[in-house]
Amino acid sequence: MLIRILGASMLVALVATPATAAHKIKIGFITTLTTPAAVIGNDMRDSVELAMQQIGGKIAGHDVEVVFADDEFNPQKGKQATERLIKQDKVDIVIGYIWSHVLLASANTVMDAGKILISANAGPSQLAGKGCQKNFFNISWQNDQTPMALGEVLNQRGIKSLYVIAPNYAAGKNMVAGVERTFKGRIAGKDMTKWPAQIDWAAELSKVKSANPEAVFVFYPGKHGPAFITQYKQAGLEGKIPLYSVYTLDSLSLPRFQQANMTGVLGTTMTQFWAPDLDNAQNRGFVSAFKQKHGKYPSFYGAQSYDSIFFVKAAIEAVNGDMSNVDGLRAALEKADFPSVRGKFRMGPNHFPIQNFYSREVVKDADGVWTTSVRDVVLRDHQDPYASQCKMKM
Repeated sequence: MLIRILGASMLVALVATPATAAHKIKIGFITTLTTPAAVIGNDMRDSVELAMQQIGGKIAGHDVEVVFADDEFNPQKGKQATERLIKQDKVDIVIGYIWSHVLLASANTVMDAGKILISANAGPSQLAGKGCQKNFFNISWQNDQTPMALGEVLNQRGIKSLYVIAPNYAAGKNMVAGVERTFKGRIAGKDMTKWPAQIDWAAELSKVKSANPEAVFVFYPGKHGPAFITQYKQAGLEGKIPLYSVYTLDSLSLPRFQQANMTGVLGTTMTQFWAPDLDNAQNRGFVSAFKQKHGKYPSFYGAQSYDSIFFVKAAIEAVNGDMSNVDGLRAALEKADFPSVRGKFRMGPNHFPIQNFYSREVVKDADGVWTTSVRDVVLRDHQDPYASQCKMKM
C-alpha cells in the first residue's frame, strides 16, 4: 500500500513539473494606443492579434494571453506601464516598444526582473553596443541600418550633396548617424528638430532652399511624416529637390497621400528590411490575411510585431512551455529558427538581426492602391555597426 501511495505521489509530482503542467503563459506587449501615434500602435496590436488567432491562442499546449499596455508616447508613462506588466500582470515575457526613448527608459525594469525583453521596433545603439544585455533581443533592426542602406542608394545615384532633417531624440540621432556613415557626398546642412512637439518646418525648409542640395533626407515617423511632406510640397520643393526618407512613407501614411492625390510621392525611394510584396510563404500569408481582415496593407510595424509572436512561439516550444527556463528561452531566441516574413536571417552576437535591406518604391498595386514594392538588395546579410562593441554578460 505504501509503495502504491508513493508511486501515486511521484506520478503527481511528475505531472506537476513546470515543463509539462498546463498553465497560462502571459505575454506583455507595450505600444502606443492613445495620442495620434496610436495609428502605429493599433497596427502592431492588429498584427499580434492576427498571429495569435492563427496559432489558436496556444503555444506548446499552453493557453497564451497577450496583455497590451499603452506607453502614451511618453518615456515615463512607458516605464510605468512596463512596471505594471511585471508587478501586477506578472507577465512571463515582454515585447513591443515603438520609440527608442521609451524603450531605453523601460528596459532595465524588465531585465532587473530577470525576464526577457524583445523590441518589436525600436533599435537604439545604446542596447546594440556596449550596453547590450543577455536578456534583450531585437526582432526588427538596429536604428542605424535602414538609413545606412539609404546612404548607399544615394551613392549609387550619384548624389553629391545632401541636406538632413530629423527629430532630436535617440532614434533620430541614430538615423542621421546611419546615413552619414555610408553617404560619400557632402552634408550641405543638418537640422535636428524638437520631438515630438515640432510640426512646422518652415524655417528648416527655407534653409534647404538656400543650401540648394541635390537631395534631402528625412526621418519622421507617425503623423509627422505626412505633415512634413505636405509642407515640403507647399514650399515648392517637390519636383525640384528629390526627397529621400526612412520610416516616413508606409501603409499608414500612403492612404492619406492617395486621398489627397499627392502624386508626387509615387516613385519615391526609401529603404527597409521588409515590404508587402517580399516573396516568401510566411509574408504572403501574413499580408493576405491582414488585408482580408482589415481591408488594407499592414505596415512594417505590423510585420515586425507579427514576427515577434512566431519568434517567441519557437522559443517557448523549445522549452516545452517552461517560462522559468530563461536560459533555454534565450538559447532558442538566439537561434531565431522560425518562419519570418523577411525570409531567412540570423541573430547577431548582440541579439540584433543580421539581414538584408532593400530599396523600396512607392507604387500603385493592381487595384490602384498606393503601396511599397521591393526593388534591389542594397545591404546583404548586414550586421549593425555596434555589434563589435558588445561584450555580452552571461
